[in-house]
Amino acid sequence: MVCYAVPAVAAIVHYGLRKTKSSWKKSTSQLWLSLLLSGGAIFGIVDHLWNGELFLFGENLILDLLLGVTITFTIIIAWFIVVNLKKTSLEKPLKKLH
Repeated sequence: MVCYAVPAVAAIVHYGLRKTKSSWKKSTSQLWLSLLLSGGAIFGIVDHLWNGELFLFGENLILDLLLGVTITFTIIIAWFIVVNLKKTSLEKPLKKLH
């Protein structure tokens, strides 16, 4: 029931890294990852708050944390796909509609 903790920690750590790494400060891609991780964490917190489970621990803490890791990796994979689609679309010239 604490699966939201993993993307929340990842969002906080990534935010801190963005503030310290000069190459990440103005990177649009890193901003997107920060927003996606934050959104995933906020969604999990709101969902658990809505269901009255915010500070409850499930029967198996390891499985709850594993779900959080899965959520976080899914967010990172989605971010990776979006960043690569952006890069490939910028490399291809736009076709004229004539």
